[in-house]
Amino acid sequence: MPVLISDTPTLVPASSKPGDRPDDWTLEISAANHLLEIPWREIWRYRDLLLLLVYRDFVSLYKQTILGPLWFLIQPILTTIVFTIVFGQIAGISTDGVPGVLFYLSGITCWSYFSECLTKTSETFTLNANIFGKVYFPRVIIPLSVVVSNLLRFGVQFLLFLGFCLWYAVRGNSISMNWVAALFPLLVLLMGLLSLGLGMIISSLTTKYRDLRFLLQFAIQLLMYATPVIYPVSALPEKYRGWILANPLTAIVETFRYGFLGAGQFVPTQLAYSATVTVIVLLVGVVIFNRVEKTFMDSV
Repeated sequence: MPVLISDTPTLVPASSKPGDRPDDWTLEISAANHLLEIPWREIWRYRDLLLLLVYRDFVSLYKQTILGPLWFLIQPILTTIVFTIVFGQIAGISTDGVPGVLFYLSGITCWSYFSECLTKTSETFTLNANIFGKVYFPRVIIPLSVVVSNLLRFGVQFLLFLGFCLWYAVRGNSISMNWVAALFPLLVLLMGLLSLGLGMIISSLTTKYRDLRFLLQFAIQLLMYATPVIYPVSALPEKYRGWILANPLTAIVETFRYGFLGAGQFVPTQLAYSATVTVIVLLVGVVIFNRVEKTFMDSV
C-alpha cells in the first residue's frame, strides 16, 4: 500500500483505482500546518501512550535503587535541613514569623516541581530523536508526559508539607491556613504550564544550539535565587523587590505560602500577571515547537 509523507495535515483517500498513477496514495501522514494548533484530538487518541510514558518515567527514575520512591521524601527533607541551617540559623534570613522548616519546605515543594518539569521537557528532541525518527505520534505528548509524571512526585512532597504543618499545629504553633489555599489547583496548573512552555522553547532551540543544554542547569540555579524560595519578598530591599516580582514564579510561591501558612503576601494583580506571562510563554512555546518538529530530524 503506497504511503505519502507530506506537509498536509489531512488524511487523503486515494482514487477509486489505487495505483493507477504514482500520485494515487491510500494514506497521507503529515504534520500540522497551523503553528498555534495543539492536536487535542490526537492527544486523546494517544492517551494510552501518554500513560505509558508517565509510567516509564516513574519506573526508570528509581529502578535499581535501594530506597526507591522514598527519595521523593528524602530529597526535600535533606534540602530543608540544609536551608534551615545555612539560611535560617547562619545567615539569619527572615521567615515571616513561621517555623523555618515550614517556610523552606513550602518553597522547595513548589520549586522542585517547576525545575524538574523544565529540565526534562527541555530535552524532548535531543533525548527522543531515535523514537521520533521511527514512529509517528503527537510529539507534544513527550513534554506533556513529563509534566504529568512529576505531579506524582509533587503530590507526595505536598503531603509531606501538610504533615509537617499538622505536626507544628499540634505542638502549638500558629498555622494560619486561609481561603487562599483553595487556589492550590490553579497554582499547580500555572507551574506546570509555565515549565511546559519554557521547556518546549528550550528543547526547540537546542536542536541547533547545543550550548543551551550546558547553560540551562546554571540558569535554573540562578532562577531559584530570583524566586522567593529561601527568603520572603517582604525581606527584600525596595530597590530589588521590583526585579523579583517580575519573575512569574514569585507570585505563585508567595500565594502558596500565604494560603497554607499565612506568611508572605497574596496580591491578585501579581497572580494575574503570572497567569498572563504563563499563557504568553505557552503560546510561544507551542508555535516554536510546532515549527521545529517538522524539520528537527535534519539537525539533531
